[in-house]
Amino acid sequence: MTIQVFGHKSPDTDSTGSAIIWAWYLNEVKGEAATPVLLGAPNTEAAFMLQRWGFEQPAIIADVEADAPVVIVDTNNPAELPASINSADIRAIIDHHKLVGGLETKGPIDITVRPLACTATIMHDLMGTDADRMPDDIKGAALTCILSDTLEFRSPTTTPHDRAVAEKLAKDLGLDVTDYAAEMFAAKSDVSAFSDAELIRMDSKEYEVDGTKFRVSVLETTAPDIPLGRKDSLMETFKTVQAEDGVDQVLLFVVDILKEEATLLVPNDLVKSVAEKSFDASVEGDLVVLPGVMSRKKQIIPNLKV
Repeated sequence: MTIQVFGHKSPDTDSTGSAIIWAWYLNEVKGEAATPVLLGAPNTEAAFMLQRWGFEQPAIIADVEADAPVVIVDTNNPAELPASINSADIRAIIDHHKLVGGLETKGPIDITVRPLACTATIMHDLMGTDADRMPDDIKGAALTCILSDTLEFRSPTTTPHDRAVAEKLAKDLGLDVTDYAAEMFAAKSDVSAFSDAELIRMDSKEYEVDGTKFRVSVLETTAPDIPLGRKDSLMETFKTVQAEDGVDQVLLFVVDILKEEATLLVPNDLVKSVAEKSFDASVEGDLVVLPGVMSRKKQIIPNLKV
């Protein structure tokens, strides 16, 4: 059977690109039939990557069949995976997030979880010298993933190794990192075609803190005025998303890539309390600016308090 390679729901650039990269590796290097799939529509930057490097969008699946062989990338959290994931034949997990627990496998598997900014960086390492066999489109996907997850090396999750791999890939492709990253971020910032609910879910993950279920959403942009100009309708839509997704509260952080800060929308006293306890912030009104906050994984999730 063909191995399905996929990342998390609400697929971002790393989740989309890493599925493509590892499926290529399994097919072309390991001789194992594999195909990348998605658990939802890719965000604007991931869609840019697909178009820029000539990929067809992978098929979107709603669930997995019992005993279907799969490789999970860019997550190990069952809440971000298909409902039937534990009935599938999980062959491997490649990730850079904290271990959550809850996945069950048919037997021993390969698990690689490393403290790097990007799954694609880990994959480059796992390939060893076979990474040199990557064609330009796969190298382009890997470069896009790393620049996305590191916000062009601005994110505190960035390691020297992520940067070194990205710079090597850019050199191989004859690209200027700054110019290419500007193209990516412009694509990411163009959210005019998306509804409020789509924006909230575009790059979001579910987390529970002391019994409170949050949908933690991040919009990374070089044009923060665009989403912030929709703050009233976005906050009104929080209620709909909460009801439909079974969460208690939406936390929406608009990350200004260039200013290296996040703005949190504050629709009620619960979020006001979360902002003050989690980020030592003083909140007045329905917005609070959090200087230096750019990473959900390293700066937002670990600090959340209710």
